[in-house]
Amino acid sequence: MKFIVGLVLGLALVPFGAYLYFTSGSAPVATTDSDMPFERFFAKKALHARIAKDMPKSVPIQTSEANYLAGAELYKQDCAVCHGLPLTPKTAIAAGMYPAPPLLLEGKGVTDDPPGESYWKIFNGLRLTGMPGFRKSLSETQMWQLALLLANADKLPSSAKAVLVAPLASPATSAPAAPAPASPPSGPSPK
Repeated sequence: MKFIVGLVLGLALVPFGAYLYFTSGSAPVATTDSDMPFERFFAKKALHARIAKDMPKSVPIQTSEANYLAGAELYKQDCAVCHGLPLTPKTAIAAGMYPAPPLLLEGKGVTDDPPGESYWKIFNGLRLTGMPGFRKSLSETQMWQLALLLANADKLPSSAKAVLVAPLASPATSAPAAPAPASPPSGPSPK
């Protein structure tokens, strides 16, 4: 009987201890904190299992230069601020993120991932990483164009590479200045 009581108390203390850990301010929640115990292990296991279960197995658009070019433009507009561009230093946003966003166009990147995996990540985003889901802001075709670009980043045509290394378009210049207020009429003031 003592064993069962001890077992029940022991099992109750674990969730209570976890509750105290999180509610006492001890859990690492800042981007500058170290990982929680087993955080990377469980996060990677859960992510890979979910993607393997849900990712599309076939690509509904053609691998073509036009789709690479469209993907490159979308990448520059929506992804580069975090994931970087070739020959460009890391942005302040990327430098402050935790976990650090991977450089998708340099080195191995995600070129070994099937396009369906990248599509899943673009569509859904990744919780607790800063990676947003784009299902509400990009069309299916646009998300597939990005996925194809990333899956083939190591073998892009020179036209798509040129888009990626071209300087970003500068934002529109400031709005025209408002007209100056009318000056009061000159001459004697009315009485």
